[in-house]
Amino acid sequence: MGYWVYILHSETFDRYYIGQSGNPERRLEFHNSIERGFTARYRPWRLVFKKECENREEAIRLENSIKAWKRKEKIRKLVIGEIKI
Repeated sequence: MGYWVYILHSETFDRYYIGQSGNPERRLEFHNSIERGFTARYRPWRLVFKKECENREEAIRLENSIKAWKRKEKIRKLVIGEIKI
């Protein structure tokens, strides 16, 4: 089973959420249904990016690498395909 790094976007608040999962579509449903936590405040979320990784360790490394960028503009460029990872 592969793991995925995914990026969700809240159009209402123009916020990104970066995560990793074995099933990003199911995680999207979870983020849009929970009642507490960071993602609950910025619903609805839309899945805007996903990249398959060979294993969970690789997915975690990639997730942390993207989170370290800190700049929303760089994440947006990844989402629209202007930069590759």
